[in-house]
Amino acid sequence: MISLNRVLLIGNLTKDPELRYIPSGTPVANLRLAVNSSFKDQAGQRKEETCFVTIVVWSRQAEVCNQYLKKGRSVFVEGRLIYRSWEAEGKTRSTMEVRADRVQFLGLPAAPGSNTTDAAPASPAANAAAGRQAGPAGGASGAGSHAEAPEPVRAGEPEPEAAAEESADADVPF
Repeated sequence: MISLNRVLLIGNLTKDPELRYIPSGTPVANLRLAVNSSFKDQAGQRKEETCFVTIVVWSRQAEVCNQYLKKGRSVFVEGRLIYRSWEAEGKTRSTMEVRADRVQFLGLPAAPGSNTTDAAPASPAANAAAGRQAGPAGGASGAGSHAEAPEPVRAGEPEPEAAAEESADADVPF
């Protein structure tokens, strides 16, 4: 029988990451993500719905998330569902979480005093993930442009240097 356990989420952090270290010294971060969706009910009224998801990030990626992410920041998460259960106060407790394989930061961090975290996309990859395509002037082009979603960047991998980007301009499809 074929099975697939893959989760793709884009949402906003509801609080700062919580970093801890397990006894072996491996870092683990918990991210709390709010994912919004809208739909029309039977009466034709538009309804908003928010799903809150716990994301578990391991190793170096956990440290990078703790260092750079703050409450309100948009992220793209790719991972898999994990079911855990444990005993607490004589009762069996359980939870469903997402174990992150990749975390991609979307948008730029908010400036102090600003109430928005997505003032501008961080990279062409973030543009594509948000459904925008860079126009001739380097800005996002208008509605209706379609770009293939790039492979998400793993947290902790450095962004290419500006000089490297300029030399690769001939390979860019837009």
